Amino acid sequence: MGIFDRLSTLLRSNINDLISRAENPEKMLNQLIVDMRSSLAKAKQQVAGAIAEEKKLEAQAGTEKKASEDWEKRAMLAVQEGRDDLAKQALMRHNEHLQAAVQLHDTWVKHKEETERLKSSLRQLNDKIEEAKRKKNILLARAKRAEAHKRIQETMSSISDKSAFETFDRMAERIEDQERKLIAQAEVTEDLTGDTLMKQFEQLGKVSADQQLLELKQKMGLLGAGGSEAGAAKQLPKSVQDAELVEDDERSRR
Repeated sequence: MGIFDRLSTLLRSNINDLISRAENPEKMLNQLIVDMRSSLAKAKQQVAGAIAEEKKLEAQAGTEKKASEDWEKRAMLAVQEGRDDLAKQALMRHNEHLQAAVQLHDTWVKHKEETERLKSSLRQLNDKIEEAKRKKNILLARAKRAEAHKRIQETMSSISDKSAFETFDRMAERIEDQERKLIAQAEVTEDLTGDTLMKQFEQLGKVSADQQLLELKQKMGLLGAGGSEAGAAKQLPKSVQDAELVEDDERSRR
């Protein structure tokens, strides 16, 4: 598994773990950014190690190439001095270093290609993390808007819930019904209890308002003999008579 495959697996596992724990969105996103940057730092270290290895291979290939060139020069010098035996040995060393240089060069070229791909992947990962940081604020705003919408819906549901008001109305109606029954029961009890004959005589003994008025006039000496009202006007003071005349005149006009 490559560096970035392991990094991707790590990020996915962290994301899944945070989501499964259903943490606060802001806290979760901040933690994801922290994990991404931590993983990016580790990837940078590994890429730096790969680059260092690539530089080392390049240097070794250059060293072997220079060594092969040096031995070739020594072989030429031996030929000039008439020492073919030394020239042959020098050429053998030249070939050994040249072969090593070629192999190291080929390894370095392949390693350099891989290193360039690593650096490209690292740049892409860094760009994605920066993009995630920019999107974090947008996601947080959306999360807060969703939470506010949820609270509004819950409030609207509680406001539109008429069960409590319906229960209150039913209780009020029940109390009023009980009050009506108590009033009716009291009336029935009053009608059926006590001496009804005595109540009738009590009603007979009550003096009407007209009778009381006649008794008052008789007491004041305003009534004639026999308790009638004939001649009563003669005994009334003039002011009272005038008042009564005015009242009679007003009645006739009506």
